[in-house]
Amino acid sequence: MIIVGVDGSRAGLEAAGWAAMEAALREAPLTVAHAMPGWVCEAQSGRYAAVAKWMRDGGAMVLAAAEERAHREQPKISITTVLLPGDPRVALIKAANEAELLVIGSHGLGGVRGLLVGSVAYGVAGHAPCDVVVVRQLPAQSRGELVAAVDGSPESRSRVLDFAFAEAGLRGASLRVVHAWRGFEAAEPAELSDRAERGGRLVLRDVLAAYREEHPEVDVIEEAVRGHPVEVLRQGAEGADLLVVGSHGYGAFAGLVMGSVSQAMLHHSPCPLAVVRSGMRHS
Repeated sequence: MIIVGVDGSRAGLEAAGWAAMEAALREAPLTVAHAMPGWVCEAQSGRYAAVAKWMRDGGAMVLAAAEERAHREQPKISITTVLLPGDPRVALIKAANEAELLVIGSHGLGGVRGLLVGSVAYGVAGHAPCDVVVVRQLPAQSRGELVAAVDGSPESRSRVLDFAFAEAGLRGASLRVVHAWRGFEAAEPAELSDRAERGGRLVLRDVLAAYREEHPEVDVIEEAVRGHPVEVLRQGAEGADLLVVGSHGYGAFAGLVMGSVSQAMLHHSPCPLAVVRSGMRHS
């Protein structure tokens, strides 16, 4: 099952459309969810019953619009709509316990001017029990390529590549696997720079050997690039169908819900962003 959280905003409708296409690829049912305050869902009688009904009717309209958008993208998929009680972050995280993927728009009706990603998208990406896709910006024209970010963290790396290769196979897309490495100083000896580049390429070659054998249908492009991971990924994902990152990696501190690069890409990814959870099951 795939869940998409909507709120009546344009970003929510874009997320519903993206989720519908993903549901068709995975041959999975789609649940379209909208969260409302708990008292609105419960107040069937009493002083505020009329207000609650008016708000529930508004929520039903939000769901209907998102369902229509999803069916317009993929008429044959199975779609269920549901009103969730409570804070949207908590409600969506709870609803995602049985899901294989949670999709959310990057911004909603409560977006604060100047912020590049909304609080719901940020909170869900950091705490959901399943993989999360944040639909921040859709490419104007698909280039038929996914981008996956890998680093030195074995667990995060394997989760990212498992997800990325599976997605590329479903879409018939190529996969660009990017390993960004940082130099020391601008004036560092050329020998050290060359050694670091060779090391990055060796990491990619060794990591990808088994995946190439397991997924011969996926055209793989290896890219070891010197530079800050955020800038390297931002440039590399321009026009891509999807950017895949781990929830941790690149030196994330213990105790942080998300690594610094993953957090930054929530704000700066130029295409839909998949945040793959560490240490969890995949359907």
